[in-house]
Amino acid sequence: MAQLTRRSWFRRGAALAAAAGAASALPEKAHAGPAGKIILSHVLNLDQTDRIKQCLQMGVRHVVSTPSVRGIGPDQYEAAMRKHKEAWAEAGMKVAVYETMTPVPADNIRRGSPGREQELKNWIAFVEAMGKTGIPVLCYNLGQGGRRTGSVVVRGGAISTEHDYEASKKQPPAKEVFTEDQLWEALTWLIERITPVCEKANVKMGYHPNDPTVSPYLGSAQIMISPAAYRRLFAIADSPYNGVSFCQGNFRSMKYAPGEDIYSVATEFAERKKIQFIHFRDVEGTADTKYHETFHDDGPTDMARMLQCYVRGGFVGPLRTDHAPAMEGEDAQKNPGYAMLGHIHAIGFTKGLMQALNIAYE
Repeated sequence: MAQLTRRSWFRRGAALAAAAGAASALPEKAHAGPAGKIILSHVLNLDQTDRIKQCLQMGVRHVVSTPSVRGIGPDQYEAAMRKHKEAWAEAGMKVAVYETMTPVPADNIRRGSPGREQELKNWIAFVEAMGKTGIPVLCYNLGQGGRRTGSVVVRGGAISTEHDYEASKKQPPAKEVFTEDQLWEALTWLIERITPVCEKANVKMGYHPNDPTVSPYLGSAQIMISPAAYRRLFAIADSPYNGVSFCQGNFRSMKYAPGEDIYSVATEFAERKKIQFIHFRDVEGTADTKYHETFHDDGPTDMARMLQCYVRGGFVGPLRTDHAPAMEGEDAQKNPGYAMLGHIHAIGFTKGLMQALNIAYE
């Protein structure tokens, strides 16, 4: 044991005082035991054995994944999901979310063209199979998104992804161009028909925002780019099964109406029981100009406050860290945003916040 000198005693006392000051600065009732609960998760593939072990060593036992159902019939979806779930159980993980932009094709649904009825049948079969297999949440999106235009150096020389809206206008245009009216008609048609299926199957669907949250993008309209758009989505089917995958980075980069911000919107959506799943990340900048992902402890958003917005609103569900910078020794070009060291840091940071705020998690 190190000897406690007069100097180290004073340093220790200063550190304890700083910690006490930080605790006293937390929002009122921070330690009162909020009503919600976080299911701490991470996005993984079954062949990422090292990452699976790292997550288990960090105490992360829930996975965000998606089974492959391409090339099989709807009558085989349930068997494929059970096999997928059992493989994850053997790896020590429980499946918390299926995350995919479209779990089965939706081209004709988007177009409103012949063939959408069969696509709807496939969607229904997918949701029903999720319910029978016990997978509670589907993260989806019917539109364009997820692209970045470049990279940027952040703290300590780490490499993060960046999106520059002006630069995106020089990229190849979208393969298909839609108007806002077409996209809303398609989404309304789907939501009206799939929500009753979700209610019966006990599967919650959370629409992920367009990424970037700006329209037009690559020459085509995008609609899920604002809190107002989500309120319109919720109104199509006022059900707790029709909600949002609340990606903090996208909501941070959105434009807000006067009097609202990311904290008020997160609180509103949580209290309305519309948040199904959370992507816990932060960005610097805005979607209509330029933005980049930051380290989870180095961005403009009060991450502790965001966690409180969720749980005080009653959110009970999965949360995963999202889009972290690549750190020393990692390949920043290989699957940008998903190098592991930044996520190890993010998971530790998130767990520390939850423990400090007395937020229940598993």
